[in-house]
Amino acid sequence: MNRRTFVTRAAAVGLVSACGGGTVSSGATPTIGLATSRPTATPSTNTASRATVELAKGGSFTFTLRPDKAPQTVARFVGKARSGFYNDLTFNQAEDYFVVGGNPTGFAFTAANQVPSEYNDLPFVTGTVAIARGSDPSRMSDSEFFVLKVDVRDWDTMYANFGLVTAGMDVVRGINVGDKMKAIRIE
Repeated sequence: MNRRTFVTRAAAVGLVSACGGGTVSSGATPTIGLATSRPTATPSTNTASRATVELAKGGSFTFTLRPDKAPQTVARFVGKARSGFYNDLTFNQAEDYFVVGGNPTGFAFTAANQVPSEYNDLPFVTGTVAIARGSDPSRMSDSEFFVLKVDVRDWDTMYANFGLVTAGMDVVRGINVGDKMKAIRIE
């Protein structure tokens, strides 16, 4: 095991322990919280090429959407964003390597509103936008997403990667636990 893998897994174990849920053992895939009940939106079949997350405290970040690699994930995200689902939701995790938001309870590691996982070959590099999942790799959250602040190539093919930040990484790096999403605009 190389140092990066060790550090990534150690951070995941600490994160899981601190949040009071999930399990991670040596060599296991870390789990990132799953969303719970909130009105859901029917996935949109309209094409969209990018999303802009506006923060209530000011600032925004924009990412490309990859329906060619994660069609169901993008459709679900676009539908929820257009319906206002994400408005006023908080970022419930902010670590050195990622930020997590989109869970309507504001807590990580909950298990409701799961959908079949949708994996692809997109790399997990700085700015990756992906969907959280629990310990069952066949299921993922229908709303909770994360943005990587650094490359985490050990996570390639472990989560549904559906976008890449193209503007505003400085804003992503400045997100703190409790920061609210004002809205997500889809273009």
